[in-house]
Amino acid sequence: MNQNSYSDSYRQAGVDVTAGYKSVELMKQYVARTLTPGVVSGIGGFGGLFQPDLSGMQEPVLVSGTDGVGTKLKVAFLMDKHDTVGIDCVAMCVNDVICCGAQPLFFLDYIATGKNIPEKTAAIVSGVAEGCVQSGSALIGGETAEHPDLMPEDEYDLAGFSVGIVDKAKIIDGSKVKPGDALIGLASSGVHSNGFSLVRRVLHLTDSAAAQRRVPELGGTLGETLLTPTRIYVKSMQKLMQAVEVKAVSHVTGGGFYENIPRMLHPGLTAKIELGSFAKLPIFSVIQQAGKISDHDMYNTFNMGIGMCCAVAKEDAQKAVTVLQQAGETASVIGEIVAGEDGVVLC
Repeated sequence: MNQNSYSDSYRQAGVDVTAGYKSVELMKQYVARTLTPGVVSGIGGFGGLFQPDLSGMQEPVLVSGTDGVGTKLKVAFLMDKHDTVGIDCVAMCVNDVICCGAQPLFFLDYIATGKNIPEKTAAIVSGVAEGCVQSGSALIGGETAEHPDLMPEDEYDLAGFSVGIVDKAKIIDGSKVKPGDALIGLASSGVHSNGFSLVRRVLHLTDSAAAQRRVPELGGTLGETLLTPTRIYVKSMQKLMQAVEVKAVSHVTGGGFYENIPRMLHPGLTAKIELGSFAKLPIFSVIQQAGKISDHDMYNTFNMGIGMCCAVAKEDAQKAVTVLQQAGETASVIGEIVAGEDGVVLC
C-alpha cells in the first residue's frame, strides 16, 4: 500500500481512497485461488493480461458475456450476507459463454458502492473468486468505485464480464438441431439471479424480519433460500460436449422458458417440454401462491427448476443424462424438438 497516497479533502467529500487500497490487499488472497496458466499479470495494474493457449485450435474465436446480479442484491442487503452474490455475477456470464461451446478464460468485475467498507468488498470478491474457480476462469482485474450521494452508504451494485474462447469449427449455434432431437434439462439451484423485483414484491421483502421469516416447505428462511447461488454449469457441460455432440444450448435466465429456449432454435422448430419430467423447486410454488401468478407468467419469468437446456440426438439422450449425472448434475430428458413455429410448447 502506498503510504503517500491519501486525500483528506476527498475523504471529506465522501471518498476514502485508502479504503480502496485496503480492499485490494484483502481481496488478493481470493484472487490467488483463481490463477490459471494464462495469467500474465497480477491485480493492480491498468489492464489485466492473459495469454491464451491456442494449441490445437485452427481458428480461435473469442466469446464474451456480461451481466450483473440485479435486485437479488437487495436480499443480500437485508440478510447482511455478501459472500455469495459474486458467484451469481460470474454464473450469469460464464453460463452464457458456455452456450456456444466456449471455455471461459478470464473474468473482470465492477463494484459500485455508496461507501467502501474493505471487509464487505473483500467478501463480495470472495464470491466472485469462488465463481471463477467453479468455471475455470481467472479473475484478472476489476474496479471498485465509491459513489457517495449516488447510492446509500450500505448498498452496492455488482456486475462483470467473461471472455472465453472456442475453435470456430466447434461453435455450437443450433444449426444442426432437427425434429426428433432430445432436450436435456439441467436442474437449477433455485431462483438463480432473475425475477427478483417480482419476488421481492410478492413476498413483501422490505425488511430484515421478512427475509428472516422461516418457511417450512423451504426448510429455512426466505432470505437463505433466495440467496442460494446460481449454479455454474461450465465444467459439466464441457464433459458433456466431450462425450456427445451437443447441438444447441440455452441458459434459462430472465424470460424463463418462453424467451430463452427458442433462442437456441432456428425458425421452423419448436421445443416441446414435458412439465412432469423435472422437479419444480418449492420456492417457485411459494412465489406463485403468494403472488397469485399464472403458470404462463411463472414460466415466462423464472427458470422453474431448469437452469440450462440442451439439444442432442435422440440416440445420445441417455448417455448425455448419465454423463451429466456423473458430473454432479441433476439431469433428465425433459422433451423433444418438433416441427412448428411456436418456439416452445409446455405440456
